[in-house]
Amino acid sequence: MEANTLYIHSDLVENSKQGDRNSQYKLFELYVDAMYNVSMRMVRIKEDAEDIVQDSFVEAFNKLETYRYQSSFGSWLKRIVVNRSINFLKKRKIPVVPFNNESFHVETDIYHNDLEIAIEIKKVIKGIRLLPAGYAQILNLYLIEGYDHVEIGEILEISQSTSKSQYHRAKKKLIDIIKTF
Repeated sequence: MEANTLYIHSDLVENSKQGDRNSQYKLFELYVDAMYNVSMRMVRIKEDAEDIVQDSFVEAFNKLETYRYQSSFGSWLKRIVVNRSINFLKKRKIPVVPFNNESFHVETDIYHNDLEIAIEIKKVIKGIRLLPAGYAQILNLYLIEGYDHVEIGEILEISQSTSKSQYHRAKKKLIDIIKTF
């Protein structure tokens, strides 16, 4: 990761560490939509995702002193949102399904190639919905959220090799499902 990527919004972060409410509000405004989308892909219920994001920001601001610029602020915050979303699902014993129809929109005035790509994306979304919950969860964390297998292992409390094998099985199963459409 580029060094300057780590320091995006560092002035807001540092001011927020000092308790500056305006800086905290600006960070909230900058990241709330992206974090909502992360949680929504996982929990799929608007009100629950909103609560998770709100709680995640509270946690982030309370633990801001622990943020050390080892990753971007957005990545650090996303990790909190993902962990809270997974904990929410675990507590309620709800299977993780990563996508919803709002994740991708097809514009009416796009070019033919873009339309073909949008159709393929919709097939992938439909296919992921048909996967077992564990497979869908691994695909979501790896492909959509951008976590590596070490991070996925930590998040899901599984080994790195289990994450890799589940990912490969999920990918194969997804391809098989898509071929049936």
